Amino acid sequence: MPERVDHRRRFLKRAATTLASLAVLPKAMALAPDVADTATPATPGFAPGVQDQPVRRVYPFDLRQVRLLDSDFSRAAANNQRYLHTLPVDRLVHTFRVQAGIPSSAKPLRGWEKPDCELRGHFTGGHYLSAVAIAYATTGDQELKQRGDELVAALAACQQPNGYLSAFPSSFFDRLSSGQKVWAPFYTIHKILVGMLDMHEYAGNAQALQVAVGIGNWTVRWLNGFSDAEMAHILKTEYGGMNDGLYRLYAITGNGRYLDAAHRFDQASLFDPLSAHRDELQGLHSNTQIPKVLGAARRYELTGEPRYRRIAEFFWETVTRNRSYATGGSSNDEFWNTPPGDLKGQLGLYSAECCVAYNLMKLTRHIYAWNGDPRAFDYYERTLYNARLGTQDGDGMKLYYYPLQPGAAKFYNSPTDSFWCCTGTGAEEFARFNDNIYFRDHDDLYVNLFIPSELDWKERKLRLRQETAFPREPLTKLKLSLAAPTTFALNLRVPSWIGSGARVRINDQPLDVFASPGSYLTLQREWHDGDRVEMDLPMRLSTESLPGDDNLQATLYGPLVLAARLGDKGLTRDMQYCGYDAAPKPEPKPWPAPRVTASGTNEATWMNVLSAQDLRFEAQTRDGKLPVAPLNQVHGERYAVYWQTEPGALGNS
Repeated sequence: MPERVDHRRRFLKRAATTLASLAVLPKAMALAPDVADTATPATPGFAPGVQDQPVRRVYPFDLRQVRLLDSDFSRAAANNQRYLHTLPVDRLVHTFRVQAGIPSSAKPLRGWEKPDCELRGHFTGGHYLSAVAIAYATTGDQELKQRGDELVAALAACQQPNGYLSAFPSSFFDRLSSGQKVWAPFYTIHKILVGMLDMHEYAGNAQALQVAVGIGNWTVRWLNGFSDAEMAHILKTEYGGMNDGLYRLYAITGNGRYLDAAHRFDQASLFDPLSAHRDELQGLHSNTQIPKVLGAARRYELTGEPRYRRIAEFFWETVTRNRSYATGGSSNDEFWNTPPGDLKGQLGLYSAECCVAYNLMKLTRHIYAWNGDPRAFDYYERTLYNARLGTQDGDGMKLYYYPLQPGAAKFYNSPTDSFWCCTGTGAEEFARFNDNIYFRDHDDLYVNLFIPSELDWKERKLRLRQETAFPREPLTKLKLSLAAPTTFALNLRVPSWIGSGARVRINDQPLDVFASPGSYLTLQREWHDGDRVEMDLPMRLSTESLPGDDNLQATLYGPLVLAARLGDKGLTRDMQYCGYDAAPKPEPKPWPAPRVTASGTNEATWMNVLSAQDLRFEAQTRDGKLPVAPLNQVHGERYAVYWQTEPGALGNS
């Protein structure tokens, strides 16, 4: 993402390198029926102009209600935050000022923010504002908020009286409507619109909403000139999540024009097969599609129309089950090149574009809120640890792709000379690691992720503190602080990967019940101030075949995908860090996947846990022993995720 084949190909060549009662949800994740859901009312919080339909069963907490404690996640978030501080506002706004005829002496940024790049403005006027707003909501960083406010004011000064705001001329849209070649102008407008909405929602900036309304009004007027047939042609060019952004603007303002405008971004060629539960995704640019489906999910929440739930749920199921790697990532060379259930030959240097994982996790959030099925968080957790956490270095630089070709190494952006799509989504993702750890319904609490954090549920006058060193220790500890005794259900997710021997304890007293993997353990009782809950999370080794090729298998320890550490021979810094305009570097030649043999289906015959606390492992291969580590911890060296096995040597555990 975004799709521009000739431009992207050039980049690719250059960028190589109870007390308790037990509640277990149904085993099958049901698709939506042809009736509107009637569940619980919309979550309170930010007061929208239009309330959502009662389609959610559970609700996430506001970002401001959850604080990260010390962990890999909080440290990664801090690295990202420091990077956001390094980007000067005058450089961020430079191309907007040039476009608006406002003098600017700032040094232009490079990469996808160069003054002659057709995608300019997507990060500086969009992703950056979103990341700043989210970081402020999660940490209270006043300096970042001030920078965001300053940038909003500077961009507002660049907005035309008709509402148009971009770093490129409106003639790009003339090219779009006339069928001329142009690089995704609505994609960038969507990013700017959402950046403004995030600054309004998370940072309380009223001017940002005014700017967003202007963008919405311009979009409405532009769309009014085209028939449905003409729109079908226009929608062949990537438009990001314009439908999603306009639905959000409608929800805030109550202006039905934005609802109608969002609906015009329905793409029948994508939505019709999905609504009929047909996977016709082969050959499509992967991340172009996911924001459109996010828009379908948002329409369902606003209107209750079951068609849009079917679209979103079937898309999520077929991609996460049939088109994803063991890491949770998806795509190769930015496309779905193969039929569903067949990823043979798709382990490349440019597999698993990071934006794809980012947007699939956003979609998972919607899907889970509708059905409350904890197994949705098996996917979310897998993707969070293996396709997101390891995509940033210590300076806040991000990956574009997560290569899965054996012998590949991670390849990061530069501070001011790249600004890829995944630079932007990464900046947002790493600002909101406190999101989705906890959910609630009207009365009860759900713990879905085992991340050190503190929840402030003000309506319940409850503070919950989760302390854990997971995954370096196989347990999590919860402490409740309550103003008065309160009865509710505490629902603990029991992951599908959990090993044998798991137990739960309340105030050091073990319970004689547990729950099946892939369900919730529900603790329904009267809770008191100071109550403590401990849940064991025993980890086990398992293998997972590459869809379509049983001879290539990934190894996991709990939710962690393990990688063979292949050293740094021949690996230079230029092969790991590169601006968009860097000279071509030699691509690493394909390495054979490490070969392993084993008797039966027991991974312990070839994979050893050297230290569970340090997450150190060792594999016995045809060529001797290899050090192994979680993929998200591998930096500055080559690696391999999938292992070559003899036919029938290993089975899926």
